[in-house]
Amino acid sequence: MIMPGMSIFGLAQRAMSAQLVRMNASASNLANAGSVTGSESEAYRPVRPIFREQYDRASGLSTVNVSEIVRSTASPLKQYDPDHPLADSEGNVWLAPVDENAEMVEMLDASRQYQNLLEALSTTKQLMLETMRLK
Repeated sequence: MIMPGMSIFGLAQRAMSAQLVRMNASASNLANAGSVTGSESEAYRPVRPIFREQYDRASGLSTVNVSEIVRSTASPLKQYDPDHPLADSEGNVWLAPVDENAEMVEMLDASRQYQNLLEALSTTKQLMLETMRLK
């Protein structure tokens, strides 16, 4: 027995949702790249979704769920800038540890995966229409 919603359309919907979560996390990280705070504890830390496989033994189908979204443990970058209005008593500000190049690669990969899923759905739709025409 196939799990509810586990047709090709249900599987693709879950996978597309996962890619949207990846893109949103990267967009959030990019939006906060270069943000500055007056203390290390207040600095933005990048986020990453953690995915978990959901496997149905009866049908042999597998899909993905977002199990959680975690913050990076990367340390903020300390920069000496005594003239900055947010500088601490020692003249330091803290920059978000966001690697903009890595975030762009992550976003492009998620976008390509999403596009591949759309192509698979389009092909499935075409095959179903061709099958219906044969009747």
